[in-house]
Amino acid sequence: MNTLKNLISSNDDEEMLTEVKAYQNKLISNKEETPIWERKWLTIEEASAYSGIGRGKLRELSKTAGCPFAIWMGSKIHIVREKLDKYTATHERI
Repeated sequence: MNTLKNLISSNDDEEMLTEVKAYQNKLISNKEETPIWERKWLTIEEASAYSGIGRGKLRELSKTAGCPFAIWMGSKIHIVREKLDKYTATHERI
């Protein structure tokens, strides 16, 4: 499998790769700086820590049709924090 670095042949491409890596690092550092309760999207692990609901239960709920707080992007589940808050506020038992 070829890596992106193996495909680079000119200095312009190397500069672009450097810029892309810098942007990726910026995105990663911003994610770590934003407190979990201010994030719009959460991973299953973050949502579990935030809400106190187990990871397995969150996965189970997100797989049900019409789950109001889960969005699937490929095979990854994203939890919309505000919708999770509304869901937990309206359900006494989860």
